[in-house]
Amino acid sequence: MKYSKTTPYFFILPMATGLLVFRLGPIIVAALASFTKWNIRTAPQFIGIGNYTEAINSEIFWLVVKNTIEYMVIFVPGVMLLALLLALLVNQKLRGIAFFRGIYFLPYITAMVAVAMVWNWIFATRFGILNFALTHYFHISNPPAWLADQRWALPALTIVAIWKESGFQMMVFLAGLQGIPTSLYEAAAIDGADKKQQFFKITFPLLSPVTFFVFINTLVIAFKTFDITYTMTGGGPNYASTTLVFYIYQNAFIYDRMGYATANAVLLLLIVGAITMFSFKMKERWVNYAL
Repeated sequence: MKYSKTTPYFFILPMATGLLVFRLGPIIVAALASFTKWNIRTAPQFIGIGNYTEAINSEIFWLVVKNTIEYMVIFVPGVMLLALLLALLVNQKLRGIAFFRGIYFLPYITAMVAVAMVWNWIFATRFGILNFALTHYFHISNPPAWLADQRWALPALTIVAIWKESGFQMMVFLAGLQGIPTSLYEAAAIDGADKKQQFFKITFPLLSPVTFFVFINTLVIAFKTFDITYTMTGGGPNYASTTLVFYIYQNAFIYDRMGYATANAVLLLLIVGAITMFSFKMKERWVNYAL
């Protein structure tokens, strides 16, 4: 049976159509809308680079960018370290180990609304379990207000986000750990290498491709965080926990400034793209695919 040269294109047509309609199409529309003054209900008015000029000259925009970077700086290494530690713990041939894997993975699949309700109670100023412990066991007479304090709101959200996301990244690390041949550890043990030497000479180098994947994945997740801010603080107090994606949502659907919101979305795309490209450029210096 003969096939024409166009046959392969019919196989990729559904995927290409979905990519164009649901990925590239919205990006192009957003880029065009970023040069307009538009509130959805009326026709967009072209204003050139006015939205970008306003964003660059806005103190709130730079505060939001600062919040997003601070969130990313804590969230990315926090998730990677906790996920790797959990993966090492559950990468054991013990009876019932699958139960612990499920327990550690459970926060990731728990609804954000339920997570927010529990952690709002934990962080509650007067009746929260965290402040109760700080007061009664650590004798701190004036514990933080956490979600109501500008200094602590963003770190508190970051802690919750790390707790929720680490379970999924743990599974990624676990898959990478189980892909390393056990013969390498056996040979290293025969040569006298202890557990620490085996980790830094075998595990860590061979796990570097997985580590890089987890890094890029958590980096993107950090920049697009929204639900945790929406459900726990609403961006407050006084923009202290507002991140870029939540700021875009506010301008688009609360303040009816879709044009300005899309300009911020384009700036976010450029920031994430630049950091990702730099990360891929630096990948060759530390990612190893063989010993």
